[in-house]
Amino acid sequence: MVGDAVPARVPYDRGAAARILFGLAGGEDFWPQMPEQPARRTIEYREEILRPARGSHLTARQLTYVLRSLQPCPPYLVTSARARITWRDSEGIVNVAHTGPLGAVVPIVAREATLTLWKLLAASTTLAERTARLDRQEAQILAATTTDKTPLDIFRTGVDAAARTLVQHAYLAAQTPYATPAAFARALHAGRIFHAVATTWHWGLQATTYRRGIVPASFVTFADGLRYSVDTTIALRALKDAQLAHARELAQRAQLANVELETLLDSHGTTPSSAAQYAHLREGERPRCLGQVTHQADGHRASVLSGLSQAFVETFVRLLDTVQVEHTAPAGAGTSSGGQVFEVPDMTCSHCTQTITRLLAELGVDPPEFDLVTKKVVAVFGSDEVRDRAFDAIRRRGYTVIPVS
Repeated sequence: MVGDAVPARVPYDRGAAARILFGLAGGEDFWPQMPEQPARRTIEYREEILRPARGSHLTARQLTYVLRSLQPCPPYLVTSARARITWRDSEGIVNVAHTGPLGAVVPIVAREATLTLWKLLAASTTLAERTARLDRQEAQILAATTTDKTPLDIFRTGVDAAARTLVQHAYLAAQTPYATPAAFARALHAGRIFHAVATTWHWGLQATTYRRGIVPASFVTFADGLRYSVDTTIALRALKDAQLAHARELAQRAQLANVELETLLDSHGTTPSSAAQYAHLREGERPRCLGQVTHQADGHRASVLSGLSQAFVETFVRLLDTVQVEHTAPAGAGTSSGGQVFEVPDMTCSHCTQTITRLLAELGVDPPEFDLVTKKVVAVFGSDEVRDRAFDAIRRRGYTVIPVS
C-alpha cells in the first residue's frame, strides 16, 4: 500500500506521522541484532589534512560558509575536523568524511554499522509485515509529511543520521575525557546527544555542516555523560528560529503570488524539500524529528530514536573489534573528468538529488539518473565545458564529485 499514488491534497500532519512511525518501529523487539560473529575486514583510506585560513581555526571555505550561511552562530563555536578521508566501504561504495582526534576509525566503522543495520532492516519480516498493514490514509500521511516516502527508506535515513551525529561530534572528542571510539559513542548515547540533535538542529543543518567537516557545538562533561554547552543551545535555537522565519516568509510570498510553494522556492534558488518541511507548520509550532516524539507504550514512555540510537551504538561498538582501518598513500595523477558517470559520496537522500538536479538544469543538462546506494550519477553533458562547470557548481554546494568515466 505504501507505493500507492498520493492524492494532491493529503494533509501534512507531523503528529500523525510520528504516531505511524512509532507503530512501525516501537517496541524493544523491533531493532534487529547483528550476527554473533561479524566477518573481519580491513578497509584502506586516503587522508588529506585540512589547513586553516590565516588567523582562523577554520579553512577558508568553512569560514566563508559560516559567515554567509550559518549566522547567527558565532565562528568560535564551530569546530573543524582535522582531516578529510576517502575510502571504499565493504560494499565497494566510495565514501568521503572528516575525522577528529579519534581518527579515521570513527567514520569508517560508523559507515559499516550503517550498512549492517540497513541490511538487517531490509531483511526484517517485522518491518515488512507492519508496513503491509498500513492503510491507505497512513501511507499517504507519511508520503505527504516526510522527505522519504516508504518506512524502510525513512528508517534507513534515521540510521544514516545517527552515524553522522557520531562522526561530527567526534570532532569534539578532545573536549571530553573519552579517549576511545567505543567510550565516546556510549557517552553520546548516555548523554542523549542523538536526541539533542533531533530536537535542536534545524532540518538540513546536519547535511550542510557534515559535508564541510564542521560541527556548530561544544560539550560540557557531567558525571552521567555529555551535554551541550549553554552557548551551543542558544546558537542552535537561533539558527532554527531563522530557518522557521525564512520558511514562513516564503510561504507567505507563495500565497500572495498564488503559486505553488515549490515553484517559488525554486525561483529563489532554495531547496524545496528543506524549506517546505517548515513552511507547512502551524503558527507557533516548533518542529522536531518525528522519531524523537515520545509515546506511551507498555507502561513507559519511548520513542523511535531511543531504539535506533541504541541499536546503532551497539552495532558500532561491536564492529570496532572486527574492522581494521589502514592508511594508504594518496592516488597519483587526478582522474580525468571526461565522462558522463560520476560519484557523489556525500549524496544521501532526495534532498541531495533535487539539489544536484537543479544545479545541472541551470546549465541546460537534462535530469540525471541517481543511485543513492552506489552514489553514482549518470548525466549527459553537452560539452566538456558544461561538464566542468557542472562539477564546479556541485562542489561549491559542499558536495564531493569523483568522475568515473
